[in-house]
Amino acid sequence: MKSAYARAGVDLALANSLKGRIQRLVRATHGPEVLGKIGGFGGLFRADFKGAPVLVSSVDGVGTKLKVAFAMNRHDTVAQDLVNHCVNDIAVLGARPLFFLDYIGAEKLEPAVFDALLSGFSRACKAAGCALIGGETAQMPGMYKRGEYDLAGCIVGVVDQKKILDGKKIGPGDAVVGIPSNGLHTNGYSLARRIFKNVKLDEKLPGLKLTLGGELLRVHRNYQPLLASLRPMLKGAAHITGGGLVDNLDRVLPPGCDAVIETRRWKRPAIFRILQERGKVAGAEMYQVFNMGVGMALVVSAADAPAVARRVRGWVIGSIARGAGKVRIV
Repeated sequence: MKSAYARAGVDLALANSLKGRIQRLVRATHGPEVLGKIGGFGGLFRADFKGAPVLVSSVDGVGTKLKVAFAMNRHDTVAQDLVNHCVNDIAVLGARPLFFLDYIGAEKLEPAVFDALLSGFSRACKAAGCALIGGETAQMPGMYKRGEYDLAGCIVGVVDQKKILDGKKIGPGDAVVGIPSNGLHTNGYSLARRIFKNVKLDEKLPGLKLTLGGELLRVHRNYQPLLASLRPMLKGAAHITGGGLVDNLDRVLPPGCDAVIETRRWKRPAIFRILQERGKVAGAEMYQVFNMGVGMALVVSAADAPAVARRVRGWVIGSIARGAGKVRIV
């Protein structure tokens, strides 16, 4: 007979069973720095830093991209998105990730969905050299629609104080290099879903290599290894997330400097052209909602720009000019 709590919609026995199955997946992300085991009240990470270490933290979610995952019944990709988004947000400061914690809030825990999410978290953390040391799973009947859930993640990384990438060395004459994205990443989905509301996710639109659903679920890239390899040449870096180039690149500009971005310097992936045409979205708004094919913007000296562009297989997309700390799209 079900317990009273289970009849109310919260199955503690199921939750405990699912949590007991994650040890193998999570352990694959652990190095000797991780102490204890998953399931305690807190995750333990033994720090052994040299130099002048500064801890860097960030927290984020996946937004309404989850709605596409629900419709496609594909859940491992959004878990990877969450890890990689968080990794990128601290990578722009020069930090390397140390550990990650996840939060899953659901109407009801579905074993297959839970396993897919943990598999995605673990795969992305292992690839990033980041320990998955804990998290929280909450069953909240009445808070979510049946079959739906929400995700959030918290990451902690470290950077030597002398190597923090803060943009202070950026000046007029520097160049902006764009690293290619592979799709929408995790931003702009409320608009994208509205534009595509009458298109089936299994439909293949002209110009796309995948079905619409496959295109929209492309995994957010992890740019941290690239940034780490380029660190001596970097003066600033911006993760192009919500707000696009307009509202992200300006966050690393010092007072008195504008970034002038020339859109003719790179080819937009087809998905953005389709979104703009079908949604009749103004060009200026497109660059303030979507990444438009640029997942990360790097500021380097003009002399280093060609070599950096080759290394990241990207483009020199603009330059730094005197101004008021704004991004100008031309």
